[in-house]
Amino acid sequence: MLDGFAGWLGCVASFVGVSIIAVDQPGGLAFGSGATFILLAALCSAAYFVLQKPLVATYGALPCTAYTLVSGAMFLLPWSPQAAVQLMHVSPETMLAVTGLALFPTLLAYLAWNYALGELPAGMAANFLYLVAPLATLLAFIFFGDKPSIYTILGGAMAMLGTSIVAKWGRA
Repeated sequence: MLDGFAGWLGCVASFVGVSIIAVDQPGGLAFGSGATFILLAALCSAAYFVLQKPLVATYGALPCTAYTLVSGAMFLLPWSPQAAVQLMHVSPETMLAVTGLALFPTLLAYLAWNYALGELPAGMAANFLYLVAPLATLLAFIFFGDKPSIYTILGGAMAMLGTSIVAKWGRA
């Protein structure tokens, strides 16, 4: 549970930070088809977090991660014959990139998330997801030379401040 004022203050600060980043993007913060899909994804993620919490407590982080990844892979089965054909023609660099994506942002991320969900209340753990936008901006700067605007830097700082407030003072 979030501890009263500090927890809600941290959530609001993080939300404002992410909103500042979003408003600065091309097209601004408008409710259209893209925003609808993001809202749908957020609702699905929230439901996943809440439903996953008791499963992690019962089975542990590793089995829940395995169940999540296997369940997701099952939805891709109709395309597996075509994927197998394509796999025969990829370069070693592409295979390395796909393997890296499977291991780090998928397996490692889900395992870390399930571990955090087992240790923290779902709302507090979800607050740390506000760090995705500023960290993605930082990585894009490091790897691709993308230069963030002042609004992106300000929004990222607000998101990290809010997350820090919740982590330090938001636990009841």
